[in-house]
Amino acid sequence: MNGKGTPDDEVLVRTRQFHTDSVMCGLSALAQKTNAPLVLRDEALTYTNDKGATCFGSNVRVWPEKAIVANSNAVREWDSNGTVFGYNANVPGHTAGEFGHNDFYPVAVAAAQERGLDGATALRGMLLSDEIRGRLAEVFSLKSYKIDHVVHGAIASAATYGAMMGASAEQIESAIGMVVAHYIPFRAIRAGKQLSDSKGASAAISTEAAIMSMKRSMQGFLGPKDIFRNPESIFRFFEPTTGTPANEDLIDITLGNKVRWGPGDSPFNIVLSHSGSDFAVMGMHFKLGLYEHQSAGAIEGIKRIFYENPGMLNNIDDIKQIEITSYEPAFGIIGDPAKLTPTTRQSADHSMVFIISRLIKKAFEIGPDAFPNNEFDTWKTLMLAPEDYGNVALYDDTTRTLMQKFKFVHGGEKYDNDYPDGIPTSLKLHTGSGKTYDSGYVMYPPGHARNTSMDLEAILAAKNKMLGKIAVQDVDKCVTTLDSIASASPADMMEIYNHPFMTSAPPIDGPGTCPAAWEKMA
Repeated sequence: MNGKGTPDDEVLVRTRQFHTDSVMCGLSALAQKTNAPLVLRDEALTYTNDKGATCFGSNVRVWPEKAIVANSNAVREWDSNGTVFGYNANVPGHTAGEFGHNDFYPVAVAAAQERGLDGATALRGMLLSDEIRGRLAEVFSLKSYKIDHVVHGAIASAATYGAMMGASAEQIESAIGMVVAHYIPFRAIRAGKQLSDSKGASAAISTEAAIMSMKRSMQGFLGPKDIFRNPESIFRFFEPTTGTPANEDLIDITLGNKVRWGPGDSPFNIVLSHSGSDFAVMGMHFKLGLYEHQSAGAIEGIKRIFYENPGMLNNIDDIKQIEITSYEPAFGIIGDPAKLTPTTRQSADHSMVFIISRLIKKAFEIGPDAFPNNEFDTWKTLMLAPEDYGNVALYDDTTRTLMQKFKFVHGGEKYDNDYPDGIPTSLKLHTGSGKTYDSGYVMYPPGHARNTSMDLEAILAAKNKMLGKIAVQDVDKCVTTLDSIASASPADMMEIYNHPFMTSAPPIDGPGTCPAAWEKMA
């Protein structure tokens, strides 16, 4: 943030693409009257502060942590923004494979709005946040200990906000110490048969805590130092290291067969970039529509079968079985039997059977004559939209019938070894007439950082248009404003999120889910 780093243009372009994508996700979630984003936005607008930051669809300034919790939650609601898998084969030890998402860009925008900074500075803040979060995901697997992946993002948010607000290194260390010592969310928020608002709001709530910690630290509150080497923090507690005791009064703590002394090393090193093109954001993946990213290989597999064999799209009843072979953790997460009959949108977008069933239904509705004959047009045509997870879609008879025809197979060592480098998946569609269609081995589906077959800018434009049509009146103006962030003045940054979202749609999650905020607006 001191301006001395020189990231390549392609890195800043990629960051800009992810930011625009995330905001379109957030605005459309608000327009579709999703519950948690509206509750948190309504709450934020009660905390006015003429030196603060703004929420999506507004230029009213509020306390920054309130704008951040509202905006980050809206961004995450569809679960359709960027994903990192914590994998960097170029650096030894940087293959921990932790998940993470770019839910945290509102931190950089809020800091820019508070301090009167320009868009180029905000973009560097977003890059900084992605770099810290992405590199932590490469070296420490939170999910292995049932801790939610948003912890890495909260740490990155504290560091980014502090750096942009002019905090000292000691103050930033203190704030990060508070985040890790006081605010560790476990994966209980995203476990169970049916998921709640807490799943989508986890990053937002943890980031709210991170910003409050940073503000307290800048006011003089002292948090714990050296949190990555602290033997009682999550890092050394779960991955013990042996250090030399500083004095004889320290007591060794035994965990299994390993001993952790009071002082000692962190269980990992972290390598951060400031220049060039080797930034964590370049390994982050886009979701080209609404789906859990672990399903991207299966999505490409079923689409490949359809555009290579459009003639099969005559009789949906001829489908006898959909056989999906995948890796862990996909096999365990979105192939989980607990998600075979989702009744909430949050569960449906983590259900492989639901996601692929919606795609099959859409393909057969198009039919063999009008179906595209190439990968690009197929992804545009079958792009899953919010309505594919709404209350009507959840109980669609055709979708539910298809969901009973799945068979999941764990691909074993080959598939497991190829993840998280890729998303190794294969799909076979067995028909009642006796023919079997095989997708072949899918490794880098469109949207994956190492995919080279897709026109990424064009497919992102299609996604932005799809979400924009249900979000705002002037889609082109909205996208152009967001895409121009690198040249935005401080005054422009005060309007960067002021795109009033449409209010005409019924609540996507069905009757009785419209929060009080919408009743007031109506």
